[in-house]
Amino acid sequence: MKSYEVLRSRAAFLKAVRLFFDKRGVMEVDTPLISRYAPVDAHIDLFEVKGGFYLHSSPEYRMKSLLTEGSGDIYQLGHVYRSGEVGRLHNPEFTMIEWYRVKMSFHAFVQETLELCSLFIQNDDCEIITHTEAFQKYLGIDIEDVPLERLAKLAGRDDGGREELLNILWGLRIEPQLGKNRWSVVTAYPPSQAALAKIRDGYAERFEIYFDGIELANGYHELTDPVEQRRRLEEANDARVALGKQPLPIDRDFLRSLEKGLPDCYGVAVGFDRLLMLHLGATSVGGVLPA
Repeated sequence: MKSYEVLRSRAAFLKAVRLFFDKRGVMEVDTPLISRYAPVDAHIDLFEVKGGFYLHSSPEYRMKSLLTEGSGDIYQLGHVYRSGEVGRLHNPEFTMIEWYRVKMSFHAFVQETLELCSLFIQNDDCEIITHTEAFQKYLGIDIEDVPLERLAKLAGRDDGGREELLNILWGLRIEPQLGKNRWSVVTAYPPSQAALAKIRDGYAERFEIYFDGIELANGYHELTDPVEQRRRLEEANDARVALGKQPLPIDRDFLRSLEKGLPDCYGVAVGFDRLLMLHLGATSVGGVLPA
């Protein structure tokens, strides 16, 4: 694909995304790319900047700080950075669309996310499936009762903990089957995969959207309790250590901002480059990045 064609398409869709939010009264914000503190995630590694700073992997913390100051509905469209993420669907620097909505229902927020994705991919067919139902549908197992030995066999492993094996099976056996010629919205994740989502009735209020086996969106009913937030960040650091990684400094400014009171809200991160890749029929995100 010619580089000017990619540039023209990127420009058109950047404009379309901004128009999408402008029509809905969602304000664009532009938070800093570097921070003295790091977004803590067991599986996301960061670029360190000389002087004790980090390039952000998501504008989430700063955007939530703005929400505590009364910003109302906001979005950010910009670059984020993740070390070591290279492949067909990954690049160390990529473009993310992230937004937060207050006073909106879960169903309405999922629908809005689908409408944003539909700017790139025209398809009216959609399935909504829970995390548990996906394992039942595609692997024929009940994740609550399945023996560890069977999980290991399905994953082709001789050992491993239940959570590790379920993650392997999700990535290798289930994800590729999601979103075949339609949208797949996965909901009701187990508490162990809540990340920064609220937990209600034993499930994390979280959703992911797939098309053609590719994860495009990851959304939460956002956690608002600063004490629980700190506990989960510390838990993520413990998981990093268990994986042989260095723990990351917990963002004290972010936690202090949560103490002011994060409004009840939903948030989602959407991969702009993956959507553009699917729209243009490219084989990788590298094919839709500016030359």
